[in-house]
Amino acid sequence: MIGYYVHHHGSGHLHRATTVARSLTVPVTGISSLPKPGDWPGEWLQLPRDDEDPAPRDPTAGGRLHWVPLGDPGLTRRMHLISEWVARSRPRTLVVDASVEVALLARLHGVPVVGVVSPGRRHDEVHRLGLDICAELVAAWPAGWTERLLPGLPDQLSSRIHAVGGLSRFPVGAVRHERRSRPRVALLAGTGGDDFTRELVTTARQQTPHWDWTVMSRHLGTWNADPRAAIADADLVLTHAGQNAIAEVAAARRPAVVIPQRRPFDEQDTTAAVLRDGWPAVVADDVPTMGWAELLDSAVGLDGQGWERWCDGSAADRFASVILEVAMRETPA
Repeated sequence: MIGYYVHHHGSGHLHRATTVARSLTVPVTGISSLPKPGDWPGEWLQLPRDDEDPAPRDPTAGGRLHWVPLGDPGLTRRMHLISEWVARSRPRTLVVDASVEVALLARLHGVPVVGVVSPGRRHDEVHRLGLDICAELVAAWPAGWTERLLPGLPDQLSSRIHAVGGLSRFPVGAVRHERRSRPRVALLAGTGGDDFTRELVTTARQQTPHWDWTVMSRHLGTWNADPRAAIADADLVLTHAGQNAIAEVAAARRPAVVIPQRRPFDEQDTTAAVLRDGWPAVVADDVPTMGWAELLDSAVGLDGQGWERWCDGSAADRFASVILEVAMRETPA
């Protein structure tokens, strides 16, 4: 049995977990505050939320942890449920994406942890603690970029990270070679929040009368939990710099305009800085108010085949191999 803890913020953690779980050859139980997705291949342990108190008390334990609010009944209940599940199921390993506290809880129960690392400035003491106690560390970006995507992390930690490549839930597609008289741009908004407003999107469309737009957003257009068809139909994708969004654009082999959004630990800004370095993307610092025609026209001619180095379609299998290796290695004889 493998356990897989899924953080509830946004949708990227869940998409990644589901894709990896479907590549595993052993039973896997999802553990999360999120509801079980319809395509999850195993059992699911539903956890209560621990962030609903409007005035949490000492949530960082004096700066030693990320989120452990005093007296929170949701926190008490969720930790109890995880401990109870560990004692009952005796998992071979627990994949944690992402929570220092859950990683610690598993390790205190004698369960080896496979930690999922995200881009950004994560060399603080709390992250260091969570990374140090993991049996193995996995990152969903291409090999050779860890030092840039995790700046400031000591060499002894960064050298332990398995960079498995961009992890998309969609299969690799083909580069679009034909040029349409009216190119199409797909706006892929983030479920974790973004800087796009109705006014800014209207301005962008007004400035690009020779472009057709598909707007995928919970607030500004038509939301589709499976944007694969819209991305494949686009000549260009306008997206934030979240890991899953970039992986899905890369898998579709579409050029992109990337606008990083504000996230803890500079996660998207760090990714965007790397994407400036030879990838088929034009990176803008903010959602512009002027110059949209020039921006889209400058990006649409980039060769989407360049994403092959970011996402080759086998990241989930490589991730699953790390999990299984830990499960077999750490299992008592």
